[in-house]
Amino acid sequence: MLEAHLEKAQQVNPALNAIVQDRFADARREADLADARVARGDQDLPPLHGVPCTIKECFAVAGMPQSSGLVSRRDIIPDTDCVTVARLRKAGAIPIGVTNVSELCMWMETHNRLYGRTNNPYDVSRIVGGSSGGEGAIIGAGASPFGLGADVGGSIRMPAFFNGVFGHKPTGGLVPTSGHYPVPQNGVRRFNTIGPLARRAADLMPILRILAGPDGEDLGCLPFSLGDPEQVRLSELTVYYAEDNGMVAVDEDLKVAQKRVADFLRESGATVMPLEMEAFRHSFEIWSAMMNNENETPFRVLLGDGVALPLGREFARWAMRRSDHTLPALLLGVLDELPKFTPVRVAKMVELGLQLKREMHARLGENGILLFPSYPSTAPAHLKPMWPPFNWQYTAIFNVLELPVTQVPMGLDGAGLPLGIQVVGGHGRDHVTIAVAQALEARFGGWIPPQMSSL
Repeated sequence: MLEAHLEKAQQVNPALNAIVQDRFADARREADLADARVARGDQDLPPLHGVPCTIKECFAVAGMPQSSGLVSRRDIIPDTDCVTVARLRKAGAIPIGVTNVSELCMWMETHNRLYGRTNNPYDVSRIVGGSSGGEGAIIGAGASPFGLGADVGGSIRMPAFFNGVFGHKPTGGLVPTSGHYPVPQNGVRRFNTIGPLARRAADLMPILRILAGPDGEDLGCLPFSLGDPEQVRLSELTVYYAEDNGMVAVDEDLKVAQKRVADFLRESGATVMPLEMEAFRHSFEIWSAMMNNENETPFRVLLGDGVALPLGREFARWAMRRSDHTLPALLLGVLDELPKFTPVRVAKMVELGLQLKREMHARLGENGILLFPSYPSTAPAHLKPMWPPFNWQYTAIFNVLELPVTQVPMGLDGAGLPLGIQVVGGHGRDHVTIAVAQALEARFGGWIPPQMSSL
């Protein structure tokens, strides 16, 4: 298994730029040790024994860079694994490399001045999403069976969507964020969720069980009792669906894919009904206000690696192509400052978000799900997300609501780009959304390997 994935990675990565630092030699040595245990007849093999995987570069992996796409962190090389990577290793997984991110993991196109831009395996002129875009691309290309991602505004789900694979954003606080950079603060530790991307829906829950649970360091991580997807009955579900958020229009192909899902669940005995909630129109403002309310460190300080970056000077350097920073990161540094000038509006949006959180928790309960668009279109061309810049609000709203969401591939459109849908569940009901993902994979086929000649 390992050699097949390494061979595929070596074939596709020059075109994708997804794996930014490999550990192929170490992985082969670890695979030899795993094979030796099998040859000895060991009976206590771990659940992921010998399974290769990839890790988003923002996580601490011993001996691998952890820059999070920031040039000034190019020499940061952790000597120990973070808790989630350690848990995967203990379960037998073998990391084959770390994958590209957007600068400081805060933009929906995976690009930075340290590693460059990552390309989509279905069309290299298209984006892979962010910030776990390297994960989405290498898994979508078939060169890694699963990977570790992080999601504070859609950073697991958009890469999973654009690259045609499964991704799961867990319930807030289910998986510890320890060892992730940037370090989440206060309530952002629950908004920023750590979870898997995978080619197969059946792999999501076993990996989630390995990752979940307090580590004693991340105080936002709380004990949950994860349910069993096999115990979920589609006929007992209440399924809500929303074609859009009332603010940003969604392409017809994605509406058709959503209707196919709703029709299938209705035919399976579920109760299916539309959902319109006015608060979804304010998704971006709610996310921004609730994030700002919990963050203590301004983004410009993160850009300066601990010292506030002079944004005016840096924009001038960028115009002369001398900046170490990307334009989206610099613009976010400006936007991050704006809420302090509108405290009344911010407070109003925080309260609206808390109200929406209560309403969604009550409505979804134990057996409710919401079908929701992942983005207004399939994977856009490189640079296209800069205008309009806030279409990722379709994923971001569920981070601050702390609800579990599984991203499900739904075939390809006429241009050969992946379609998909978000399946949102009630708080702590991760197994319900994953069960629905498994049913949709069985019915509609799940991941479709890219057919590009370059891959």
